[in-house]
Amino acid sequence: MSMVSVIKYEGDNSTFVWKHPCQDFNTGSSLIVHESQEAVFMVNGEVMDVFGSGRHILETQNLPLIRDIMKLSTGGRSAFHAELYFINLTEQMAIKWGTDSKINYLDPVYNFPLEIGACGEMSLAVANGNKLLLKVVGTEHILSQAQITKYFRAFLLNRVKTILAKEIKDKSISIFEIDMCLDKLSEAIKEKLSDDFFDYGVDLKSFFITTVLKPDEDVNYLKFKDIYFRKTNDVMEAELQQKIALIDEETRAKKTAIQAQAIAQKREIEGYTYQQERGFEVAKEVAKNEAIGQMSNVGVGLGMISGIGGEIGKTVGSVAGDAIKGVTQNGMIQKSTKRYCVNCGTEMLEGAIFCTKCGQKLKNGDSCSNCGYVFGDKANFCPMCGTRRDK
Repeated sequence: MSMVSVIKYEGDNSTFVWKHPCQDFNTGSSLIVHESQEAVFMVNGEVMDVFGSGRHILETQNLPLIRDIMKLSTGGRSAFHAELYFINLTEQMAIKWGTDSKINYLDPVYNFPLEIGACGEMSLAVANGNKLLLKVVGTEHILSQAQITKYFRAFLLNRVKTILAKEIKDKSISIFEIDMCLDKLSEAIKEKLSDDFFDYGVDLKSFFITTVLKPDEDVNYLKFKDIYFRKTNDVMEAELQQKIALIDEETRAKKTAIQAQAIAQKREIEGYTYQQERGFEVAKEVAKNEAIGQMSNVGVGLGMISGIGGEIGKTVGSVAGDAIKGVTQNGMIQKSTKRYCVNCGTEMLEGAIFCTKCGQKLKNGDSCSNCGYVFGDKANFCPMCGTRRDK
């Protein structure tokens, strides 16, 4: 085989390890290692030298580990025999994985047996090229994504099914809520698988469960699925009604506040207070009260009106006073006033014209000539207006 002077690899990025087809190399040849690569020389299945990124001239001074091997194999001539592997150090993403059989477990919430499947993607990168070469590559000429997935498939799927079933049970995740927990389940599986991959010199950068295959033909699954979604809908409807009721309450409260503010601004513009407005309302009630003639009701009215200040209070008080006066002039108080005969002093019956003892007739002088008050005793002056009584 002819010697090569420039050694490099520029293949696709889906390859983890590539073995150079040449095994006899001249000293003085140029080894080109790209930024995302490293080059490993192996002799008799043993790693002899590792080169990082850059351009390297293969001389005996920078090949200390294979110097003696070179002399032995070539009789001292400037050539050496070795296997050269280029290792891709980039993170390779979107590597598919999926369970090859169903996972059996008991739903931790509804306690019925289930069979599910799972699939997703992961990303891998070489963490230790020497370990990967010795444990995985061996004498292979290439290690691609498909090959490494195939190599790890057995332990990967076995471990994934075990971890997934245990995580679902430990975290009490129902089959109907599992899609909401894919992130947590993916992280838990990645954490437990990382050491397994690292033992082979591979770094598990990410691990994602993208789909959980549910048993849509299972009768128990369909029955509990209906129960779950009916319960969920009832809860959601109740929460929605609570939110609507809260919005209605807030709307009414804001409306009341706006109305109160508008009324307060109206009072301020028209120049009166809330107490004065209430006084107006009380005065109106007193004025139209059919029982105004009863002193107890009048007292209550006056008590409520007494809080009104200023000219409004005077006005209301005047209205009340006039009402009381009118009631008195109409003789309503007379119902509770006793009358006496001016001749003999005997108490007269209500509405009587003649005295029942002496027969004296009621005279005109028995009523006040000024205000009309009917005298009930031998008073000389009217107790209402002070006018002298006519004899």
